[in-house]
Amino acid sequence: MSSKRKIKRKTTHTTHSPDKMVLIFLIAMAIFGAIMIYDASVYMANAEFNDQFKFLTQQIIWIFFGTILGSIFYFIDYRKILNLSTLLLGGTIFLLVLVLVAGVEVNGSRRWFQIGSLPQIQPAEFAKLFIVMYFSSWFSKKEYSFSMLEESKQAFLKSIVPFLIILGTVALLIIIEPDLGTAMIICITAFLMFFLSGKDTFHRKGTLAILPLAFLLGAVAIIIEPYRIERIKTYFNLILNGEVADPRGTGYQMQQILIGIGSGGLFGKGFGQSRQRFGYLVENTAFTDSTFAVLLEEMGLLGGAAIIIAWIIFLWRGFKIALSATDKEGQYLATGITIWLSSQAFLNMAANVGLVPLTGIPLPFLTYGGSSTIVTIMAFALLLNVSRFTKDA
Repeated sequence: MSSKRKIKRKTTHTTHSPDKMVLIFLIAMAIFGAIMIYDASVYMANAEFNDQFKFLTQQIIWIFFGTILGSIFYFIDYRKILNLSTLLLGGTIFLLVLVLVAGVEVNGSRRWFQIGSLPQIQPAEFAKLFIVMYFSSWFSKKEYSFSMLEESKQAFLKSIVPFLIILGTVALLIIIEPDLGTAMIICITAFLMFFLSGKDTFHRKGTLAILPLAFLLGAVAIIIEPYRIERIKTYFNLILNGEVADPRGTGYQMQQILIGIGSGGLFGKGFGQSRQRFGYLVENTAFTDSTFAVLLEEMGLLGGAAIIIAWIIFLWRGFKIALSATDKEGQYLATGITIWLSSQAFLNMAANVGLVPLTGIPLPFLTYGGSSTIVTIMAFALLLNVSRFTKDA
């Protein structure tokens, strides 16, 4: 039996300028998002605080803090940052447990920490980034491969079970808050990362075998919360019958969204001319979950198409960075961040035009929120970090 020696070649890493298209996308969306949040929040800001710039000012502060943390994630080699992924994810899991006990309750949900007059912190948003970082580090170190039938049990115990335990713990804690939308984004991202992390047949089949379990747990999560069932009913009635059921009750939000979109038409009413932002959309969703609907009302189908095309370009550039990364850590990290941010954006936009049920998933940059904004900028900084590196043999 002959043995083969692996000869390791010394490699050097050099840096170059970051991906310009992703950088431009980041800056443009942060600025445009702040403008749209101001536009959509004027009514609520005046009504509650007598200050039309209230939410814009807060959003700019969050962008500032996100830029500071993002700078750290950009200038330090991403491989060194990934070395902290276990600590960061462990700390986030601890906070996810703590928030269920000590978090502030808003509309029956415990998702946020409130410390004095400081902005609220939502641990679940940070879980999105840190679980991508953790799995990127873990998957890049996997050296085992299972291609023989008798090794399938070993594959299950060494690969699939640990993955499900980690992902299940994070997802379950977030569902309990309750926040099914965030849990869904994390599960979609982690599942696709795991699927891509192995090339042998048993890994792929084992990954696909998780899907029925995931759908079952999702169905249970929907059933135990009556409002989720009502959203599903509203969605199917719209898809099958072409009209919103109970427009003055459970279908009110979707009805108002569709009224705004319909009145916007092809070219829109013009910036600042949205009628739905004046308290017609439920609570503060005009500048949070439904900012895209306000955008469609003011800028029309063409404005919405421009945003969708911009995200498609980001999706392309993100995967291009992943494919050109010179180590597995960079490949998984870029892939995970791209999948996470793109799926979150497309699901939010799809919900705002009635293609999927309303979920409360934020649209990166166009949704008002501190934790979401900060984490999104940090994620972009890591993606740009990966794009800076080349490896010369």
